[in-house]
Amino acid sequence: MTKILIALENIGLGGMKRATTVVGNALAQQHNVVYYSFSDLPPFYALSAELRIAKRPLTLANDAEPYIKYAEQIQDFINLAREFDVVILAGGLLSSFAAVMKPQLPDTQLIGWMHNNVTTYKSQYYADMQTEFEAGLRALDTVVVLTDYDLAGFKSYNKHAVKIWNPLTITPNGRADLSQHIIAFTARIAIQHKGIDFAVKLASKLPNDWRLAIAGNGLPEDMATFQTLIEKYAAHDKIIYRGGLKDEALRQHYRDASIFIQTSRWEGLPLVLAEAMSFGLPIVAMKNTGSAEVLDGGKYGILVENGDVDGLLAAIQPLLSTQKERRYYADISLQRVEDFEMGPILEQWQALF
Repeated sequence: MTKILIALENIGLGGMKRATTVVGNALAQQHNVVYYSFSDLPPFYALSAELRIAKRPLTLANDAEPYIKYAEQIQDFINLAREFDVVILAGGLLSSFAAVMKPQLPDTQLIGWMHNNVTTYKSQYYADMQTEFEAGLRALDTVVVLTDYDLAGFKSYNKHAVKIWNPLTITPNGRADLSQHIIAFTARIAIQHKGIDFAVKLASKLPNDWRLAIAGNGLPEDMATFQTLIEKYAAHDKIIYRGGLKDEALRQHYRDASIFIQTSRWEGLPLVLAEAMSFGLPIVAMKNTGSAEVLDGGKYGILVENGDVDGLLAAIQPLLSTQKERRYYADISLQRVEDFEMGPILEQWQALF
């Protein structure tokens, strides 16, 4: 039985946290797993293993000089990590800590888990700490990535990069009957990242008998912008806002819809696409490296150019018009989601240890 420490900045709402805890909970059935959070934010997701909170908890930021700024927290973490065979570092900031950790933990396997694409990480998330980010990538024993695009990108920093998809993170209960005139959308209300502006603009253009149902919440400033966008596009009557959902409420969100859309400007491997597929929803998504991977370039759903709201509207028109078209894409969604089952993905993870 391997002793595994899984570290996250926090275990709040978000795709990275959801994927990490689902895989961690599965690993805990066969290994000695402990979660570690650098923050004392209460977990949003259920955990099947012990959670340890940092001795000096705080909210981490992707600022310059993280080794100096978080020196005490990193050393506290290293002291705990000595007890484990494997340490999984979720995300780029924690993976950057590997450059400090490895000299003190030469016999501990350090795995960095990249939940977003390499271009976004370097140009946006970790632009102020690129030196540390790259140093961490080189120090890791293994880098786990989500797409072919990222496998090529991260291998330029560490030849021990492997691609392992995130698994389906919800257990479907029933299927959408495809009769409701509702389009589902699930995402954090993160305006730029999730393309909330595109989604609201699309909603304003929908036929009068169709609605866009949005599940997700966000920071106060993003929620304020969300309301401003609804007013700007006069979309009040076209949007059903459901807030952050999980478990049965999230399942009902999918069952009540007939189409699922995604408008993200960038993604790692979007979990919500597989979630929606598992309920037999047709998928229409703006193209980014993550949606292209899940939909296999358009084989298992409809891809449109990123930012092209009129193109997105044109793409969904046949689905709005007839259940026959929706059923066709529902069937291929159900075929594709089988590739995201936990069993084979868990085997890939265990092969790393």
